[in-house]
Amino acid sequence: MTMRLWMAAAPAGEPRLETSWVLHTLEGWTPGLKAFFWRLLLAVVILLVGFRIVRGLRRFLKKTFLKMNLEENVNKFLLSVLNAAMYAVVIFIAAEKLGVPSASIVALMGSAGVAIGLSLKESLSNVAGGILIMLTRPFIIQDYIVCGDVEGTVQDIGLVYTSLTTVDNRKVTIPNGTVANAVVVNATAQEKRQLDLEINIDYASDLKKAKEILCDILEKHPQVIQEDGTRVFVKELGEYAVILGMRGWMMKEEYWPARWDIIETIKLRFDEEGIRIPFRQVVVHQGEKAEDVSTI
Repeated sequence: MTMRLWMAAAPAGEPRLETSWVLHTLEGWTPGLKAFFWRLLLAVVILLVGFRIVRGLRRFLKKTFLKMNLEENVNKFLLSVLNAAMYAVVIFIAAEKLGVPSASIVALMGSAGVAIGLSLKESLSNVAGGILIMLTRPFIIQDYIVCGDVEGTVQDIGLVYTSLTTVDNRKVTIPNGTVANAVVVNATAQEKRQLDLEINIDYASDLKKAKEILCDILEKHPQVIQEDGTRVFVKELGEYAVILGMRGWMMKEEYWPARWDIIETIKLRFDEEGIRIPFRQVVVHQGEKAEDVSTI
């Protein structure tokens, strides 16, 4: 009755609104809106406080990693992963307070993780290999390594690739997944490196004289560490030569110049003393053909 009277009394040309129905609807929404407002306020507080805590934990973890003396790339990667994980946890808690089902969030994150993992399978294996290399440290920057058919000086160890510089100044980039699963020889891991040479001499040459020359070269060379001892020995009697071995120790940074100099000195001394270094050859002996002797 009241609604009808109000509608009749309304001025001509104005829209007739059912005010009481609107007010009744708003009154019905009020408890829900209040509850949502408080949940929204709580979520905002969680985000603000949580982000502040994450920043504090990040600074703490950064100092901790520095004290652990980890590689810089490992520090950055671990900090990035942990930082993202902590922010994700804070957002997860805030979303749950807003009424978003936690099961839905977990399912969404799991699906996204599977999709990313499948699309970046090879890259993730290289990243895992990079982390393994940086944690175990089979080699460091400026080490000379041999990995399969590639060898050179390590210039950079990244999360995905390891870069080498060869002796002829070529840059070689190897995926870390390959390096982590391969046999790697680190030629400069120790302060000293052993010189191990094989020299072939002709069977007709004077064996004792050849050994004396090699011993003299090792004893007089300035880069050979005499305190660690030197050795010259007959390693093998080969098909076309007597194989002599010689060993000595030197500092790793002097290895290649000393090796090249010793090899050159051996050739010059052998030429002076008449010691022949044979090369592979085939000698064919042709016997005389016997004459046929016939008797009458």
